[in-house]
Amino acid sequence: MVYDVIIIGGGPAGLSAAIYSSRSGLKTLLIEREMIGGHLIITDFIENYPGFDKGVNGFDLSLKLQTQAETFGAEIISAEIKNVSDGLIKKIITEESEYQAKALIIAAGTSIRKLDIDGEFELTGKGVSYCAVCDAPLFKGKDTAVIGGGDSALQEAIYLSKFAKSVKIIHRRDTFRASKNLQDKALNTSNISVIYDSVPLEIKGLERVEKLIISNVKTQKKEELELSAVFVFIGLIPNTALFSFLKLDESGYILTDENMQTSSKGIFACGDIRQKNLRQIITAASDGAIAAIEAEKFLQ
Repeated sequence: MVYDVIIIGGGPAGLSAAIYSSRSGLKTLLIEREMIGGHLIITDFIENYPGFDKGVNGFDLSLKLQTQAETFGAEIISAEIKNVSDGLIKKIITEESEYQAKALIIAAGTSIRKLDIDGEFELTGKGVSYCAVCDAPLFKGKDTAVIGGGDSALQEAIYLSKFAKSVKIIHRRDTFRASKNLQDKALNTSNISVIYDSVPLEIKGLERVEKLIISNVKTQKKEELELSAVFVFIGLIPNTALFSFLKLDESGYILTDENMQTSSKGIFACGDIRQKNLRQIITAASDGAIAAIEAEKFLQ
């Protein structure tokens, strides 16, 4: 079977594309390698998505988007993609099957950037975590740290503070990059403190996290913190390994025009995987809608 549109990735961009594509009557397949929702499913509370005056849980929002896409006829499967080939008919090879489409929408998103320091790999799942929503309840009454200074780091620190005895935010700069609203919330939370101008050097522990070694970037003075958990939120890496045949920017993000068209005819990219100034749920959803509409025009 040749689909009209295949969408790679099931985050808000991919799901929005699936809604618009299937609603237009196009035979649509969405392939997601993990859980539908992308980063949505590890976001505890979203208060700036239109239409939810009291906020919405990320997992709940992802379920609503999936249900809406399936209601319009989109087919959604879970599979690990091994290869993607360009051409008049686009071919997507998974571990078990080959799928073909006349148009392709890439919404594969990003992966969490790691610290790449001693102890991180060995203690992942043993106190090193990349998801406070997933693991915060495991550290009730414990001393913890969050690495990072953007929106995700502060949002996760605020959530973690509901469980942990203390949360130390370790940030390499002297000011945060996060929104003013999140900064105000974090700095006014009693059990959150900030260590500025510092970077992690090593995570220590035998069977679980016991200590974090940090260094001041200005004085080079080292400090040893006794902790039970280290939560890492230092940025994202675009999932573009399969798409080297497209034009990418220096950071590996896919280059598109305002219509989400990539350097290859009939292939569109949307959401966090494309080069853009603002990465939010609402902009991902907008990207997905545009990509689907432009794919329909391409097919016509």
